[in-house]
Amino acid sequence: MSPRLALVRALGERGLGREARAQPGDPSALKLWLRLLSCSTQIEQEIRSRLHQRFATTLPRFDYLAQLERHPQGLRMKTLSRHLMVTGGNVTGLTDQLVREGHVQRQSDPDDRRSTLVSLTPAGRRHFLRMAAEHEQWLVELLEGFDAAQKKSLYDTLGRLRVHLAERAAALPRRNLPAKTAAKHLKERA
Repeated sequence: MSPRLALVRALGERGLGREARAQPGDPSALKLWLRLLSCSTQIEQEIRSRLHQRFATTLPRFDYLAQLERHPQGLRMKTLSRHLMVTGGNVTGLTDQLVREGHVQRQSDPDDRRSTLVSLTPAGRRHFLRMAAEHEQWLVELLEGFDAAQKKSLYDTLGRLRVHLAERAAALPRRNLPAKTAAKHLKERA
């Protein structure tokens, strides 16, 4: 059975998602990128669904709490925003919600009176650790079809890809495409 037919049988035509865009004659780099994106999206959708069903929460809230759990001394709002790769407004909104729920606290930064630190409350930490334990089990379950050697091989290969991409980005000058050109490229890829 061809790999494509196996995918269609496992996922259905609608379940193929972005990977369905690939054609047999397309470059292998395009096919690989679409497969990586499809796998990432499929796993993320499953995690989002389980977080919503089990904890009535969202992935951004989970990620926010995870960052604070990694930094028990607290983080400045600007730093938290950078870690989460979202705007300051998004972080402020999440912070307001999580403070109201008793999971997060704000305090003045002793090193910079203009800044505010946010950190987990004891209740917030307990809540996050319960979610994190289940989150870890979900990932173990989602990847249980791979033996240890396959997981290590995939992990190592993706690590080499990350290094390669970082090296290329460092070596190439930044291209500043005009907004119209950038929008055209995005539209062509959609």
